[in-house]
Amino acid sequence: MKKALLFICFSVALSFSQEKSSGYFDVQLFRGNIIKHSEDVGHLISGHPDGFLVSYNWKTFGKKEWEQVYNYPDYGISFHYLDFKNQYLGYNVALGLHYNFYFFNRNLMFRISQGIGMTSSPYDKETNNKNNAFGTKVMDNTYFMLQYKKENLINRIGFQAGFMLTHFSNGRFKAPNSGINTIALNVGLNYNLGEKQEYIKDSLPASSTYKERIKYNIAFRTGISEGPVPNLGQRQFYHIGLYADKRIGRKSALQLGTDVFFSRYLKDYIDFVSVAFPPGHESYADADTDYKRVGLFVGHELFINKLSIETQLGYYVYKPFDYEIDIYQRIGAKYYLYKNFFTGVGLKTHGGRAEAIEATLGVRL
Repeated sequence: MKKALLFICFSVALSFSQEKSSGYFDVQLFRGNIIKHSEDVGHLISGHPDGFLVSYNWKTFGKKEWEQVYNYPDYGISFHYLDFKNQYLGYNVALGLHYNFYFFNRNLMFRISQGIGMTSSPYDKETNNKNNAFGTKVMDNTYFMLQYKKENLINRIGFQAGFMLTHFSNGRFKAPNSGINTIALNVGLNYNLGEKQEYIKDSLPASSTYKERIKYNIAFRTGISEGPVPNLGQRQFYHIGLYADKRIGRKSALQLGTDVFFSRYLKDYIDFVSVAFPPGHESYADADTDYKRVGLFVGHELFINKLSIETQLGYYVYKPFDYEIDIYQRIGAKYYLYKNFFTGVGLKTHGGRAEAIEATLGVRL
């Protein structure tokens, strides 16, 4: 199966080389380890996962302002295959979109990718109840890559090598969902499809011209989640964010705000632990315990073009039900539809454990 997938992906990528293009493709192999982010995944670590990744990348040369600001990044699409070397996990595949950013005279490349993954062996109560990592066959995939990269070493063939961190999770769309984080070393070749082009270098506006007054944001986030116990039932959640941000340049804005969480799956889980455990047990909670939570957070928004990347770090100031740790994180993509109106998608986590995939609609005033 692995050889067949690699052959198909390589053939598709090779077909691009028959066309005149300013892009390139890369083919990489990787091998690494599953990170034990929780005791729940200990039994799923039984070997060194390995796989391959095939990407097609479009280069930018500065025709648009944002391309020059970000040192002429690439954008592209990638497919990767990951064999976990574990009988319960099987293998995963993923298709994603990515950006490549360059540093140190374009010798260091950082890639961030977001996409959709699929597992060969999801949880099944009767046939695969040991797989508590993937409760659904289709899930979210995010990966980060940091590499040394050199192009055109032998004609149009180049070399790249480095580290990769990949995360598979369904965002607790359905239990179980411990998720799997894998860190790996990778090595590969790249092939340029077009002739070398010169980068456009125009004078850019001063950073001070992008400074704004404090803006106020309202973000409504929703989706579906299930508690940590299978078959409790999927429930709609509503997360409301109110925050202020201050733009400090072309690329960045700093944020400060509050979140109110109406995660209704927690109500089901509270009902469950109120009858599953006796009073006095560490997991017991009274059935009348409030499931709502309130958090305060600081954040950062990285403006690219109409797309921006948002990262936030929060702390619960109101959390009557003792569930997960008191610190939460969020990483997501925002897209400005029209002036100050935006939509997006994000992943809310507690450390390495995903809680929710959030669809967002908001306004920046």
